Amino acid sequence: MKFEKGLTALTIAFVLSISSQVVAQQPTNEELANNPPLFLELARKALKWDEPAEPAKIVGPIYSVGTKGLSVFLIKTTEGLIMINTAMPGSGPMTEAAIRKLGFDPKDIKLLLTGHAHSDHAGAIAYLKKMSGAKVAIINEEKDLFESGGKLDFHYGKYKEFEFEPTKVDWVFQDGDVLKLGDGAITALLTNGHTKESTTFLTNVVDYGKVYTVVFPNGLSLNPGYRLAKDPSYVGIGNNFRRTLHILEMIKPDIWLFSHTETYNFEEKLVRSAKEGVKAWVDPQGYRLWLVAQREDFEATVNKELGVPAKPK
Repeated sequence: MKFEKGLTALTIAFVLSISSQVVAQQPTNEELANNPPLFLELARKALKWDEPAEPAKIVGPIYSVGTKGLSVFLIKTTEGLIMINTAMPGSGPMTEAAIRKLGFDPKDIKLLLTGHAHSDHAGAIAYLKKMSGAKVAIINEEKDLFESGGKLDFHYGKYKEFEFEPTKVDWVFQDGDVLKLGDGAITALLTNGHTKESTTFLTNVVDYGKVYTVVFPNGLSLNPGYRLAKDPSYVGIGNNFRRTLHILEMIKPDIWLFSHTETYNFEEKLVRSAKEGVKAWVDPQGYRLWLVAQREDFEATVNKELGVPAKPK
C-alpha cells in the first residue's frame, strides 16, 4: 500500500521537485520555512489545490466536492447538507458546481464546519455562507482566529497571502459537543497543535445496512517553520501536539478522511471504489500507520531542536 507521511513531508518534497521551474534557484527546507508566501505558492501548484475534481460519493451520506488537492466533504441529512472544510479563497463557485453535479442544491447547505482556520480549508466559507444562508459553527477556541480571517494565526497571521474573507460565527461549540442536523450527528473534538484550536470531527454513518465509524482528523501537521520545543512557535505547542496524538490514537475508525487528498491516498481509493465500493475507503491500518508517522515526525522535530542525536534506523 502506498503511504505518505503527511502534509509537511510530502509538500516539501513536491515543492523542491518543481521549484526549479518556478524560481531561479531551488529553495531549501529552511528557506521555505522562512518564506511562507513562497511555500504557499509552490504548494498550491505542486499539490493542485486550485484544480477542480470530479465530485464523488464516499460512504453512506458522505460525498467529496473538493479540488484535486484539498478535501471538501458534504454530508447529507434529512434536514439539509453539512459541509466540512472548503478549499482556497476563490474556490466557492467550483464547490458549488460540484454539489450541483451530484444532484444536490447548494442552497440546502445548513451547516459549515472547518478543521482549522487556515485559508486552504476555510477560504471559501464566506462565499458559501452568503450563497446558501448556512450557519457557520466553530469550536470556542477557534472563534477569534476564524473571524479575523486568519490574521491572528501564530505563524501566518502577518502574511496577506494567507488571509481569507472573515465572516461571523453563528454557532460556537465546545470540545466534546455533538453537532446535530436532522439524522446527522457529528462529535467535535479539540485536537490543537497545527493551530491553537484545530478540531477533529467524528461520526457514524450507515451504508447498505452496515455502520461505519468515520473520522476527519486534524491538528497534527507540522508546517515548515513550526517550532515545538526550543523557542516554541507559541506557548504550549509541544504539549498540544502530544495531547492531540493521544486523542487521535484512541480513536478506532473504519474510514479516515483528511483535509489534504494525498495524505490518505484519495485518488487511489476513488479509483478502487468503482469496483470495490465502500470497501476501498475502509482503511484502519492506513490510519494507524499515519499516526505512527506523525508521532515519529513530532519526536524527530523535537530532538533536532534540542540537539539530540537521531536514532539509527
